[in-house]
Amino acid sequence: MNLKTLLPGLVLCLATTNLAHAAQVTVAVAANFTKTIEEIGEAFTQDTGHTIRFSFGPTGKLFAQIRNGAPFDLFFAANESSPQRSIAENLAVKDSYFVYAQGVLVLYSPSLPVANNAIQILKEANFRHLAIANPKTAPYGTQAEVFLKKVGLYNQVKSKLVNGESIAHAFQYVATKNAEIGFVAKSQVVDPASPAYKNGEYWEVPQSDYKPINQAAIITKRGENNQTAKTFMQYIKSPKAIEIIQRYGYNLPQ
Repeated sequence: MNLKTLLPGLVLCLATTNLAHAAQVTVAVAANFTKTIEEIGEAFTQDTGHTIRFSFGPTGKLFAQIRNGAPFDLFFAANESSPQRSIAENLAVKDSYFVYAQGVLVLYSPSLPVANNAIQILKEANFRHLAIANPKTAPYGTQAEVFLKKVGLYNQVKSKLVNGESIAHAFQYVATKNAEIGFVAKSQVVDPASPAYKNGEYWEVPQSDYKPINQAAIITKRGENNQTAKTFMQYIKSPKAIEIIQRYGYNLPQ
């Protein structure tokens, strides 16, 4: 379902919320969505008076924390499987599940001409380090590995891979030039506040060469009766939030 068609009057409705009853919500968020959801959170607070507190990290680690009782009301993952497992293990509200964005994988370098020569640069492997997020815990790392194997370059670059705990750490490796090149989220290079915005270049990995990075969200059992948590989940589907999501380089789910 196209989120643009949902809840067109939501923002106007939320603006009438009684600010005297502002509430707080704690949200676990995949690292790649950091800047995007922070901006959405600021808009939400302005429109409703409610405060959103975020905890960022790799999806696998956040899911483990939820299983261990971490006090999160909402979970915005970088995949579908972790929210689905949360539901299967009775850690989340089943009918709250939805895909809020589709991530885009890019190859970024501050110094190498990857925009037009990405495959050749990977084939030649004339670099010391290639950064990716940890494939075991971070969906962007998993799909970077899928891509490398599909094009037959994984074994060639395997010895040069450096794993960041999350996509944020993988990006830091490249942004600080501890790795000359790396697979990161498009959202990290199109953000005007990012060091990558005017420094270096990127190549968008063809979506046919890796599995869709569908990013799903759920309300946890802890947040089941938190009306503000439910309101924020609705707000993510509003035109204002969707505009922010797309501006940060994400696709909408088909």
